Amino acid sequence: MAYQDEYADCSWVDFDLLESFMKDCLIKSGVPEKDARVVTDVLITSDKRGIDSHGIGRLKPIYIDRIDQGILNPVTSIDVVKETETSAVLDGNNGMGHVVAKTAMEMAIEKAGKHGMGMSVVRNSTHYGIAGYYALMACNAGMIGITGTNARPSIAPTFGVENMLGTNPLTIGFPTDEEFPFVLDCATSVTQRGKIEMYGRSGKELPPGWVIGRDGKTRTDTQQVLKDLTTGGAALAPLGGLGEEGAGYKGYGYATVVEVLSAALQGGSFLRDLNGFDEEGKRIPYPLGHFFIAINTEFFMGLETFKRIAGAIMRDLRSSQKAEGEERIYTAGEKEWIAWNYRKTRGCPVPPVLQKQMQELRDRWKMDYRFPWD
Repeated sequence: MAYQDEYADCSWVDFDLLESFMKDCLIKSGVPEKDARVVTDVLITSDKRGIDSHGIGRLKPIYIDRIDQGILNPVTSIDVVKETETSAVLDGNNGMGHVVAKTAMEMAIEKAGKHGMGMSVVRNSTHYGIAGYYALMACNAGMIGITGTNARPSIAPTFGVENMLGTNPLTIGFPTDEEFPFVLDCATSVTQRGKIEMYGRSGKELPPGWVIGRDGKTRTDTQQVLKDLTTGGAALAPLGGLGEEGAGYKGYGYATVVEVLSAALQGGSFLRDLNGFDEEGKRIPYPLGHFFIAINTEFFMGLETFKRIAGAIMRDLRSSQKAEGEERIYTAGEKEWIAWNYRKTRGCPVPPVLQKQMQELRDRWKMDYRFPWD
């Protein structure tokens, strides 16, 4: 089976154990228990859905290390800057992005419940995990959910080589009459840093066309690319690829849309101001912006009608003629549902690099955890 080959060097960790471990690590880092549960739920949801780039793999380098560096506030304080019946502007004060984001989507859903639509925007937040988590919140409420976030500069504009835009996902989810909702959660770049980190942990070179160097040529040297993405020596290609032949201008355009919606409505930071360094090269917070939209289907033709038609569209797509040699056609959210059904009795695959990180965190705080590889 493909899963068995892909995770041959991994140890499988029970989800309850992994969730408890991540929560306790966050609490040891100064995150209040209530907030630690929120952050952990976002991370474990990623691992459960097979999105290995944004689960346990992000715990240490993106959250705990940044708390240690003083550029991420473990205690989250949220200010309501402005609010109307259908909109809200929030300031996350560089706290835990997951906590800020969940609050913002809850507000959007509540407003949509009363008025048909709700939108919340956030400034001065931080990395909020998988965007699909917040779209799923709306799906679970019987609504359409839309969210996006800017990020530290990674993508070069079409015909450019400097990393200017973040990977800027434009994420949409909606309920269907099937066992799983439609959730399109992907970056507006060909790939994103989390996927490159996975290649690095596996010792693999990158496919050509994912990354461009300052000389305009494609880069495949994974470990050096990870360093150069931070310093500006390399940039990700926008969705569609380099230049215009593969329609890279479309990914560039969508990334720009997300950048504007993540900054202009809330008076937030953007582009180079998100690079995480001051003029002297000292690390500073990444003051990210997000947006959240909830659309109540009951204010249109009703939830059941929406789910029935949405489901029919998915089934028609999957039953259409397949290319020669292909076994099946998927719709967005289906592979994540398949991953969960495979993993729910097995747990989360943890490769050797992450095993080492987990051991380091356990030893640092002298926590009483035993892992399968001990």
